[in-house]
Amino acid sequence: MSDPSYTKIIGDGLWHNNAGLVQLLGLCPLLAITTSAINGLGLGLATTLTLATTNVTVSLIRKLIRPEIRIPVFVLLIASVVTVIELGMNAWFHDLYKILGIFIPLIVVNCNIIGRAEAFASKHTVDRALVDGLAIGFGFTLVLVTLGGLRELIGHGTLFAQAQLMFGEAGRAMSLTLIENYRGFLLAILPPGAFMGLGLMIAAKNVINARREQRAAVRELPVAPPARA
Repeated sequence: MSDPSYTKIIGDGLWHNNAGLVQLLGLCPLLAITTSAINGLGLGLATTLTLATTNVTVSLIRKLIRPEIRIPVFVLLIASVVTVIELGMNAWFHDLYKILGIFIPLIVVNCNIIGRAEAFASKHTVDRALVDGLAIGFGFTLVLVTLGGLRELIGHGTLFAQAQLMFGEAGRAMSLTLIENYRGFLLAILPPGAFMGLGLMIAAKNVINARREQRAAVRELPVAPPARA
């Protein structure tokens, strides 16, 4: 099996095979946590770190694992990594950890992580497994932050509120109030708002892809030779 190029791996993770917009994996935390951009960023970074770590480890030990027990080994490995991340967040980002709550340990059962371990990391070299984990993780984080930011903006009129939960007191300067005296739009921060926001993001991606395909098809059309006099 030939190894895919780094450009293809990054393109798939960020856009063509995005976990949130194309594979539609990890929807439970994606829809539940994205009430603000900071919540989405915190969970996204934890997921990215888990993906990168597990991908690298699986790639390193892929030739030592018997095929019959590979899935239990992957789950045990993911659970170990998530436990370390959970303890770290509880120690250094305790307030954010309390907000994210059960969705940090639920990373263990995120199909996106075990899917990348099985489909990619167990078949490719360490460097490509690392790039794949980072690309898939950053793609998922972008969806989390974008959806969280849109819901926060429409629901509260703010952006990156409570950034101090992740960045300390310096993060207070990141908090933006874009609409003064805004009474809020409750639907945006409720579960139906998450479903509608994600649906609009998927629709926007599909429209962009369709227009790109149309432009590519136009460029590939043969150019008619000039008519002779």
